[in-house]
Amino acid sequence: MPKRTAPSPFRLGGDSASIILDSLTEGVFTVDRDWRITSFNKAASIITGIPRPSALGRPCCEVFRANICETSCALRQTMESGRPVLNRSIFVVNPHGERIPISVSTALLRDRGGRLIGGVETFRDLTLVEELRKELLHQRSIGDIVTQSPRMAPILEMIPAAADSGSTVLLLGESGTGKELVARALHSLSPRRAGPLVTVNCGALPENLLESELFGYKKGAFTDARHDKPGRFALAAGGTLFLDEIGDLPLSLQVKLLRVIQERTFEPLGSTRPEKADVRLIAATNRDLGTLVRERRFRQDLYYRVNVLSIALPPLRERPEDIPLLVSHFIQRFNLTRGTAVTGIAPAALQLIMAHEFPGNVRELENLIEHAFIFCRKGPIKPDHLPAEFRARPGAGAPEAASLEELESRFLKQVMARHGFDRTAAARELGIHPVTLWRKLKRYGL
Repeated sequence: MPKRTAPSPFRLGGDSASIILDSLTEGVFTVDRDWRITSFNKAASIITGIPRPSALGRPCCEVFRANICETSCALRQTMESGRPVLNRSIFVVNPHGERIPISVSTALLRDRGGRLIGGVETFRDLTLVEELRKELLHQRSIGDIVTQSPRMAPILEMIPAAADSGSTVLLLGESGTGKELVARALHSLSPRRAGPLVTVNCGALPENLLESELFGYKKGAFTDARHDKPGRFALAAGGTLFLDEIGDLPLSLQVKLLRVIQERTFEPLGSTRPEKADVRLIAATNRDLGTLVRERRFRQDLYYRVNVLSIALPPLRERPEDIPLLVSHFIQRFNLTRGTAVTGIAPAALQLIMAHEFPGNVRELENLIEHAFIFCRKGPIKPDHLPAEFRARPGAGAPEAASLEELESRFLKQVMARHGFDRTAAARELGIHPVTLWRKLKRYGL
């Protein structure tokens, strides 16, 4: 009798195969050896936001826009090594620019004769899982703002009402406290969320360039003006204009900005006809505008106009309980964007971080974790992964006489107390299994 060949796990083509693939809740797509998509099921289209006809025949990197496509493509690793990838957490970007967390698995695709003809990737949407994770962490969040600090609770409660009001909002706080994140939240929750959010850093450009950036110019307005250029007020029409570092705005432009706010119109350079300013303004500064008004470096009438509603963001040193949560948040984000497997942070490393006052606030903490990811690709972040000057800074961490065990014991006490002695919640913050935490607590007599 002739030898029977085992059926291929994926037999491309045919209505029955399409029906089976489309009945799955997981996204599935296959590629040939030239990386062009040969099948794309219904769930894949729903999760990625890409219609099937638009996906078929195109290179997968043009369709499946994942954070690992350029550096550590899971399907390429499988095609080159022959080893499958199982449940790797990454994210894709849909056509609306939204990041969708997913889990991917890959395998080789062979024909009936066992010849390699391509690869198959399955993926599932982790959006609901991520939302549940946030709820389990008891964290308060709006948009990309992540916090569990009582100092931030009134701010998060204020944001929805402020967003809906349409009034000008002034964000106050040191550099790196998250003013731009609050501006994004105000825009995304506002009636103007379908419009653009346009940002201008008032301290980053010289006065002559800043005026043209804000208001635009007409052809012939000056020597090099060979065509019309819309300004940020025009680009933000129907949406929100975020004026960052408004305290650095020159006095001459303060006068023109005041006129725009009062009259809701502006004139591009070289124009004789005013244009409507259909924007909602959000301003931010790390400076004391009241002091600038007294020093006559900021107009008092403009100050009253932009300070309809002010939101002051506390520095990170005044909300240290957010540091472990933010560290966990940044670790998860960098794992997604870099395809790494960092599992958390070692207690000794977190001890060093908790001892730092962070003059650069959340932005400095994010940069610190990004530095650690350069040297740590898997496992927990350890003190050796932090910058040398950070580890050597006087007063950083505990005294030299303290052993690692003593540091860990102290730290575990702090974490347990912070979570009301809830072992599950404490283990989640530490990025370890509750049983592992129980063993450590037992070892230290806690």
